[in-house]
Amino acid sequence: MKNLKLIVFALLLTFCTTSINAQTADEIITKYIKNIGGAEKLKALKGIKMNMVTNYGGMELPVEMVQLAGGKQYVKLNMQGKEITQMASDGKTLWSTNFMTMSPEKSDAENTENALQSNADFPDAMLDYKAKGYTAEFVGKETKEGTECLKVKFTKKPIKVDGVQTDDVSYYYFETENFLPIATEIEIKAGPMKGKKSNSTMSDYQEVEGIFFPFAINMGGQDLKIKKITLNPVINEKDFAFPAIAAVTAEPAKK
Repeated sequence: MKNLKLIVFALLLTFCTTSINAQTADEIITKYIKNIGGAEKLKALKGIKMNMVTNYGGMELPVEMVQLAGGKQYVKLNMQGKEITQMASDGKTLWSTNFMTMSPEKSDAENTENALQSNADFPDAMLDYKAKGYTAEFVGKETKEGTECLKVKFTKKPIKVDGVQTDDVSYYYFETENFLPIATEIEIKAGPMKGKKSNSTMSDYQEVEGIFFPFAINMGGQDLKIKKITLNPVINEKDFAFPAIAAVTAEPAKK
C-alpha cells in the first residue's frame, strides 16, 4: 500500500510539473508576442523586407531578404555591384544560384517541402503555435550571453531528412525583462555538420511601425547588421520565380 501511494504521488507530481511547464512556456510566448507588437499587428503583415550587411572576406556585403505571406521568399546578395539570388521560392518551387556556374538550380523535393513548410510560418512560428500543432515546453532558467534567460523547447511539425520524418526542435532563450528571445539553438539535421549545434543570437531590438525586430543577428558566427526594415513592401513577382532559360537554336549554315 505504501508503494502504491508513492506511485500515485509520483504520477500526480509528474502531471502537475508538466502542466506548470506547459503553462509557463505558453505564458512566455504570449508575453513575447504581446511585447513585439501584438498578434493583431503580426497577422496584418503581408510582407517584410530586410536590408542588411555582413562581412565577407573582409568586405562589407549588402544582403536583401524578403518574406511574404504565402511562402514567397528570397535572399539576394550584392557582390561587387552584381546582384545574385542566393535562394528564392515562389511558394511552390525552391531554387538557388550555383556559385560555381552562377546558374539557377531547383532544389530537390525534400528540401523544397521542408522550406515551404517553414516559410508557411510567416510572420512568426510562435504566432498561434498551438493551432499549427506545435508544442512548447519550459526547460528552465539558463544564462546566455551573460543574461539570465528562460529556456523554451519549441517543437514544430516533423521535417524529412533522407526520406525519414525527423523532429524539428529549436531552443529559444528569452531574457526575463521583456521576454524577447536573445538566442536560439538547433541541431543541424543534414550535411557535413549533421549532429552539430547551430547557435544564433539576436539583439538591438528596434521598433518598425509598431513591431519590434532585432537589428543585430549572429548566425553560426556570421554577423548580420540590419540597416532597414520595410513592412508590406511592393515586390515584383518575377523576383521569386525560377528564371526562364530561353532555348537558343542555331540557324543552319548557309551553303
